[in-house]
Amino acid sequence: MDHEQLSIRTRDGDCPAHVFKREGSGPRPAVIFYMDGLGIRPTLFEMSQRLADGGYVVLLPDLYYRAGPYEPLEPKKIFASGDVMGAIGHLYSSTNNSRAAVDTESFLAYLDTRKDVAGRKVGTTGYCMGGGISLTVAGTYPDRIAAAASFHGGNLATDSELSPHRLAPKMKGRIYVAGADKDNSYPPAMADRLEKALSDAGIDHRCEVYPGALHGWTMADFPVYDAPAAERHWRELLTLFADRLG
Repeated sequence: MDHEQLSIRTRDGDCPAHVFKREGSGPRPAVIFYMDGLGIRPTLFEMSQRLADGGYVVLLPDLYYRAGPYEPLEPKKIFASGDVMGAIGHLYSSTNNSRAAVDTESFLAYLDTRKDVAGRKVGTTGYCMGGGISLTVAGTYPDRIAAAASFHGGNLATDSELSPHRLAPKMKGRIYVAGADKDNSYPPAMADRLEKALSDAGIDHRCEVYPGALHGWTMADFPVYDAPAAERHWRELLTLFADRLG
């Protein structure tokens, strides 16, 4: 695993971050990986490295930096406790779509300093809470984000001012959204609303729901991990980036 640990200065402080890349010469396109609600942990390192092995420089920022240092969370224990928000609430409330989008200004500036990053076009992918962030970033930096993906993201089209679907008219990159089946945070009516917003804006996009896959299905350390659906996610993600980033 080619893993660098660093800190990126943002408007609100120092954000710990991780960079993963594949061995070998030559600059490669960059991808920003937006974490899920369980924070930075080994599973995200493994996923970032797999993405890097596909030919990308992958930046994984710790979006919980405003809350201060925290020990790596163990999802299975947290889910077994029956009180997920009790365990992560103080972390989860420290960020949101808007704050993460502001942070991304610094992430993009950092990537621009790396000699191993090819070009200015960047891809984004996000999981659970990171899914909404990925789409928000696509609408906030349309001239930089060539492709954005959301996997089992929730609250993607709501009445909130922070809802990502409101930024559809500003997006320019290709959008891919994969929703979980029977997910209260992304019900069919919301999926339809997001689809309509993207279609009305003329955005190159594809929105799907993976039958039988539950919220969090891509995460190998979650009880709901679904290996076939996770592999489908990898195929879609790598195809998306190959088409738009090269």
